[in-house]
Amino acid sequence: MAKVNWESAVYESNKGMWAVFPGMCKGCGLCIEKCPVKCISWSEGLGVYGTPRVEADMEKCIVCGICQMVCPDCAIRVEKKK
Repeated sequence: MAKVNWESAVYESNKGMWAVFPGMCKGCGLCIEKCPVKCISWSEGLGVYGTPRVEADMEKCIVCGICQMVCPDCAIRVEKKK
């Protein structure tokens, strides 16, 4: 059984936190396509299959969580600050 890398790349702002788990991101791009404010882009870092993973521009991110909902691999976690 393959081991999953649970380390995450975390991006934060005063609105909240956005994290991607490179060990789970296969680089499908669904999150980029569905983001209403287009704050997600390809990263220099690589995902699970050696494909580009994603990162968030927290200046633009509204912490809506749509990316988390559409990710087929549960590789994104979004938390809104109270």
